[in-house]
Amino acid sequence: MRNQVKWLLCFTLIFASLQSLFVLPAAASEESEEDPSTTAVAAASPLRPFPQHTAYVSGVIKPNHVNQTQMDNEVKRLYDEWKGRYLKKNPYVSNQYFVHYNLNQESYDKDPTVVTTSEANGYGMLITAIMAGYDSNAQTYFDGLYRFYKAHPSEINAQLMAWQQKDNGSAIVSNEDAGVNGATDGDMDIAYGLLLADKQWGSSGSINYKSAAVQIINAIMASEVNQSAWHLKLGDWASDSSSKWGKGTRPSDYMLNHLRAFRAATGDGRWDTVLNQTYSIIQQLYTGYAGSTGLLPDFATKESSGYKPAVGEYLETDKDGYYYYNASRTPWRIATDYILTGDSRAKAQLTQLNNWIKGKTGSDPAKIKAGYRLNGNQINSYYDLTFATPFAVSAMIDNSNQAWLNALWSNTTSKSTNSNTYFSNSIRLLSLITVSGNWWRP
Repeated sequence: MRNQVKWLLCFTLIFASLQSLFVLPAAASEESEEDPSTTAVAAASPLRPFPQHTAYVSGVIKPNHVNQTQMDNEVKRLYDEWKGRYLKKNPYVSNQYFVHYNLNQESYDKDPTVVTTSEANGYGMLITAIMAGYDSNAQTYFDGLYRFYKAHPSEINAQLMAWQQKDNGSAIVSNEDAGVNGATDGDMDIAYGLLLADKQWGSSGSINYKSAAVQIINAIMASEVNQSAWHLKLGDWASDSSSKWGKGTRPSDYMLNHLRAFRAATGDGRWDTVLNQTYSIIQQLYTGYAGSTGLLPDFATKESSGYKPAVGEYLETDKDGYYYYNASRTPWRIATDYILTGDSRAKAQLTQLNNWIKGKTGSDPAKIKAGYRLNGNQINSYYDLTFATPFAVSAMIDNSNQAWLNALWSNTTSKSTNSNTYFSNSIRLLSLITVSGNWWRP
């Protein structure tokens, strides 16, 4: 039953973006049923309003075929479209919001009552904290997402969020069939979002963002970090002592700058150990299994010889050891730390990745395909926005990628929000916030 639950827990996320190939345009958005500006308590003035135009490390590039105002406006447009399509008020609890990840069954969940996940909630908290200043209601949305997270605790560690929620007709509840335990990526983004909120609005209001962040960060350390191997686990359900699940890790969870922020917020030196181990795992996977491509797998496992790509169907599908829908996020997640700090430990892997994808596609983003084996052989023959946009973040690390970055910006901003999915649209928005120079660390 445990294996079945875990398989169900993640399976739909892997294929969420496939629907972008044939999803019908949605009807006009039904954002919140009432204007939050008329119902919320007075919001704090944002201290770091969008756009921020963050000073990234020397040598990092941005698109240069469009100006800064044009980039900011593209992000604003994509945010408005994302918010209008996905950010929903809980119909049963007026001060809660959630990010709907299953509109028109975009997530491929066969249960149409399933509405959201901790991953979606984390994305929403990151996005609304960053977009404060442009959106005068951002704090209302953020606080509503926070309350939604707190209303759906993991059954294992109540400071973490249960993975999946459904609408039973009278309430939105955690899905007892698959989603009552925590998933590491969603919990990490929720924690980082709270740290952003503390710097954006301060913690003297109705929610002490800093205190809430420290609580969930400590819970992640206690329940989602392997305490002997010091790698990020798949969730709080993965026991350290399990010969199968305790050794598993997901490279798309390698949010290196999150780990630095967790260390700074808590003073817990173990986060330095996790950061160093995460960089070590990236290097092992790159040099041992993807030296010609720089691609990382959806899942990896710790073996006696070190970390290696997971075998097929380790957790989800026969593509668990390939660069697929989980790993599509790694160019964005890993490159962000270099962009903000200049830590070069993954630069060789990112450089190889950039050179490989440019060569594979002839520097044409339209030729990026949905999934690759680690040797570079494509899995599917179609384009997917989920895979394209994160390459724009990794392209930022070096000016030799300028033309490629420009092409990626033009390609990814041209894709219709209504013709794509929650997964691809959320990844695009978060990636392009970074590419436009508007991501910042708390």
